[in-house]
This record gives sequence, structure tokens and C-alpha cells, in this order.
Amino acid sequence: MNKLFKALNDETRREILELLREKDLTAGEIADKFDISKPSISHHLDILKQAELVNAEKQGQFIYYSLNTTVVDEILKWVMQFTKK
Repeated sequence: MNKLFKALNDETRREILELLREKDLTAGEIADKFDISKPSISHHLDILKQAELVNAEKQGQFIYYSLNTTVVDEILKWVMQFTKK
């Protein structure tokens, strides 16, 4: 759970997740949306993968990133337990 919260603690990573909510993207497509270096985007994607928030699938010479909705569902269930009395 710590890796998950570390991943969500950064604004750029949250923005990446929002992009992936719309559709699967390559690292290059994601990098084009930001004014930071491609190695920095790669680092952010690695943290998101470690937290299991994104999946990476190689297709030819590209790696496509997608939102891991299973983990998102687990987060929501965990948060919702605090609203129940």
C-alpha cells in the first residue's frame, strides 16, 4: 500500500493516470503531453508500474501503458470502508 500512496503523491503521476483513463498510450505519447524529459516520464511510469497502477504491454517496438482498473477498484473499496459506520 505504501508504493501505491507514493505513486499517487505526485501530480505528474496523477496526470498520467488521467491520460490513461481515456486510452492506452505509449511512453512517447505520454511524454508529448508534458514539458519534462522522456527519462523523467519513464521514471514516473516505473513508479506507477511498481505500484501496479498501470500495466505495460509490448506491441512491436512500442510499449503501451494502460490503467490497471483492478488496483483502482481495490483502492476505492479500501477508502469506502472509512465512510461506513
